[in-house]
Amino acid sequence: MRRLRWYWGALVLVSVALLVGLFVFFGSESKTGQPQPRQGPPGTGPLTVVAMGDSTASGEGAGQYTPATNGQGGDWCHRSPNAFVEKIAVPGITAHVNLACSGAPAGQVALGGVKQWTEGSQAQQLAALVKDHRVAAVVIAVGANDDPKFSNQVTDCFKAWFSPGGPPCSEALKQSWQSKVDAMVPKVTAAVSDVKKVLAQAGYVPADYQLILQSYAAPIGPDVPEELRSLNGCPFRVEDLRWISQTGIGVLSSGIKTAAQRTGARFLDLAKAGVKHEACSGGANPATEWFTRLTLQLADLGQADRAGHALQESFHPNAAGHTAIANCLTEFMASREGNASCLAGADGKLHPAPEVVAR
Repeated sequence: MRRLRWYWGALVLVSVALLVGLFVFFGSESKTGQPQPRQGPPGTGPLTVVAMGDSTASGEGAGQYTPATNGQGGDWCHRSPNAFVEKIAVPGITAHVNLACSGAPAGQVALGGVKQWTEGSQAQQLAALVKDHRVAAVVIAVGANDDPKFSNQVTDCFKAWFSPGGPPCSEALKQSWQSKVDAMVPKVTAAVSDVKKVLAQAGYVPADYQLILQSYAAPIGPDVPEELRSLNGCPFRVEDLRWISQTGIGVLSSGIKTAAQRTGARFLDLAKAGVKHEACSGGANPATEWFTRLTLQLADLGQADRAGHALQESFHPNAAGHTAIANCLTEFMASREGNASCLAGADGKLHPAPEVVAR
């Protein structure tokens, strides 16, 4: 009988030890038996949404640039308090940080030594930020300043308007645009991968944050009133504007979507976001437009260090455009999964439409 009691006592002790071991190995569980989910991003500090990339994200064209990025010490990143990242309204997110820089190539978003207007790697800036911020979302807009060199193409189209006897700028672009976009894709892919690497090194797992790669909107459409196809507004040929808005922007968006697929980022397509709100589309009433017209800062022409940037704001989303994009982004982030396209709804505002609907 004594030996039997010893046997049962030993069995109880072994069972207790096993239960303790399982508790330590698997952690505590909820009452339903399911593991407790992580409570958001790791670390300390406010929940934060971060914008990275080029002028589309920095706020170029939206005005009121921070002094430090408005030419001070050679920094022309043009970050604006009117940029879309400042207007994203997601419950729980209380901090908005803009690391984007006007004109930035993918290499400056990535880790490494590439600089833009005196500023170093945006990914390295993000690495410093996560020390005292909990990053809930990163929105990236980049690629147009790499092989496509979109601003250079706009300049070439501007020159074509001055030479009515010569070929339209779209004639050459039709031959080279796809190859330029194809060459851009691996650079954007590398930049987004570096952003993921920085967050992983800080202890983040993919479920901790949203990673969004967005494309670009066509700043000008083909239906510009004739009186505004001039230096008073949008000096471009109709055939060039038609190709840019109907073909060029779409090809660029497809390339960026490929980079999103390769990195596991969500993709938000802005290719049709500006329809009926492009620069000069409002005619005599520019208040309906979401993009700047040809913009010349006359005061800058008298200063040698600023004269070269007097036209920098031209053909970028203005403050109203950034508000519209922020509305779409806010709803897109709330959905938390899938890709979408920003399209105007019956209320006139931009909303994220599932890709199948957008097509």
